[in-house]
Amino acid sequence: MNLDLPHAAVSVAVTGFELVGAAAITLGGALACTRFAVLHRNLDLAARYRVLRQELGSVIVLGLEFLVAADIIRTVVMDLTLQSVAILGLIVLIRTFLSMALQVELHRSWPWSAQATSDPDGASRRG
Repeated sequence: MNLDLPHAAVSVAVTGFELVGAAAITLGGALACTRFAVLHRNLDLAARYRVLRQELGSVIVLGLEFLVAADIIRTVVMDLTLQSVAILGLIVLIRTFLSMALQVELHRSWPWSAQATSDPDGASRRG
């Protein structure tokens, strides 16, 4: 069996995940900035800033999830060596830390605890 075709298909899938992750961060960031400038004009500046940070953090977390998925697929399917697995572990550890830090920053709670929702005016309530 020729292994070039499966590796090419996996390479396309990995590239797709990377593009979706980068697009999520880029387009989501542009959308969050547009919403900051246009839709949230009725809020005071501090509330607008909190909403912008919340939206930017959310799109970064989403993009990181896609990028981690691409790294996992690439390592497990295409380059399964001890060194590549160690590098993947380090990448996943760093990105997981970033995701958790963003989660705590955005929601003021740990990801595994009950979600706290935040109003645009900054008041927090359990939901």
